[in-house]
Amino acid sequence: MGVYVITGASSGIGAKTAEILRKHGHEVVNIDLKDGDISANLATKEGRQFALNALHEQYPDGIDGMICNAGVAGGRAPIPLIVSLNYFGATVMAEGVFDLLKKKHGSCTVTSSNSIAHGDARMDVVGMLNNNPDEARIVNLVKDYDPAGGHAFYAATKYALARWARRMSAQWGASGVRLNAVAPGNVRTAMTDNLLPEQRVAMEAIQVPTHYGDEPLMDPEEVANVIAFVASPEARGLNGVVLFADGGTDALLHSEKVY
Repeated sequence: MGVYVITGASSGIGAKTAEILRKHGHEVVNIDLKDGDISANLATKEGRQFALNALHEQYPDGIDGMICNAGVAGGRAPIPLIVSLNYFGATVMAEGVFDLLKKKHGSCTVTSSNSIAHGDARMDVVGMLNNNPDEARIVNLVKDYDPAGGHAFYAATKYALARWARRMSAQWGASGVRLNAVAPGNVRTAMTDNLLPEQRVAMEAIQVPTHYGDEPLMDPEEVANVIAFVASPEARGLNGVVLFADGGTDALLHSEKVY
């Protein structure tokens, strides 16, 4: 059985993914701010380095999978936190365990969002993240923005994260490590519980096709099963994919878009 590392697995999609992988007999390491097997603040450089040091010490022979799931939604969270956790907390951790993944020809899966297809993202921020990823500089540039407008920054971090995965996937794949992104839709988690009232109304106004006439939000297990599969050896044909796990919402809104 394998060793899988998940960031943000104390609740929501991450917790359900950990549960599924453990049921399959795998060892799961949860890296989270609270209640983690490794407790670390992945929104900080120090926290990421602490977690990476711990992983290299505990698993010198490598790991089978890295699932970068930790993140925070826009609306209430400070914009610098959204940028530092959602993008740098994922990419720095993924790059930091590349050597461990390479030892076992493992996989890395990052959690994006179907919001990347809605046109809401601050594309100037996306450009800075992908083309000049200076965390301190970017955080300084966005620090004075009102958190109430945070969804555009949230979407930007998730867009940049998906683009990063696409850009890096060929190089990583050539080294034996698959790299993919899963883009969840509207899921019932602690993150969505913290949305502003107007954001919740807007979110629930778009029916998830597979939930039409029923519960408007998807269950975390519906996305967690997808992540667990994408991270598994059974999905070895997937590399560089941004897989929408949103019950058909993206297809509903962009039915003519096939690529």
